[in-house]
Order: sequence, then structure tokens, then C-alpha cells
Amino acid sequence: MKIAERDVFLGTYFDKNAVLRFAQALKILAWIILIIYGGQLVLSIGVNVLQILRGFWAGMSFTDGVQNFLIAFEQPLHGMVYSFALWGISQLLLIFLDIEDNTRRSARGMKE
Repeated sequence: MKIAERDVFLGTYFDKNAVLRFAQALKILAWIILIIYGGQLVLSIGVNVLQILRGFWAGMSFTDGVQNFLIAFEQPLHGMVYSFALWGISQLLLIFLDIEDNTRRSARGMKE
């Protein structure tokens, strides 16, 4: 997404195109992290189900079984938090760009 030449203001300390590319890269990274940790969740649940079916959990108490499933969900939950945090940061960057653009537009409008 290229910025039109008329929107370029020489008094800025950042490159809008670089910020837009960085925000897009954060969104892509967030999706990659979400997919990787989602795969890990599916794998962990599959391993736990196979262990139950093969009888490896014989003699375990209820709390031991619950703890094994909670451990399977712990890391994917962290991955989901990382993913949403990256997505939120990318949205914040876009909001800051909108605020900056709106402020400049308002300042130009007050001069006239």
C-alpha cells in the first residue's frame, strides 16, 4: 500500500510506508505463530488421547490426568496471547498513523 505524494509531509520523523510494511509483517507473524501453536495443540491432544487408548494412564488419579491435559493447553495458550499481542500492536500502529494524519489534516484546515 503506497502513500500518495500529496500525503507526504516533510516534518515527519518516520516513513509511513515503512510503518505500514512493519504493521503488515506483524500481522503475518501473528498468523504464523497462531498456526504453529494451533498445530502444537492438536498434536498434544492427539498424544494424550493415544496415551489413554494405549493404557499408559492406567493407575493415574483424576488430578494427574487433568494436569496432563492442562500441560497440553499451556503452551498453545501462550502462543495465542503472543499472536493477539502482535496483532494488537499492528493495529495500534495503524491507529497512530490515522491520528497523526487526522491531526495534520485538522491543522491544515485551521490555517485556511
